[in-house]
Amino acid sequence: MSTDQPLPSYDGASFADRMSTVEFRVAQRPHITLDADACRSCTARPCVHSCPADLFVPTSDGGLLFNYEQCFECGTCHQVCPVEGALTWTYPDGGHGVAFRRG
Repeated sequence: MSTDQPLPSYDGASFADRMSTVEFRVAQRPHITLDADACRSCTARPCVHSCPADLFVPTSDGGLLFNYEQCFECGTCHQVCPVEGALTWTYPDGGHGVAFRRG
């Protein structure tokens, strides 16, 4: 999340403090996959603008750099993708994925 303004606080806890309680249990099998050719044909790129974790980054050659390791598993990318078959989304394998409350 890039901004020049301070991050908001919630109930007295900063965004950074809240995110420090999030744990990502990364599975070896990606739960989101992209078809590079299909993504390259998309000009709207709603995944780039709607992903709350900023996991989709356009590259200079027209492709997308994608990182599933810190996915919040909200499914937004799957819902907004306009190109059929460009993005495949499933839940992570059992015991993996995001855990919002550690400890």
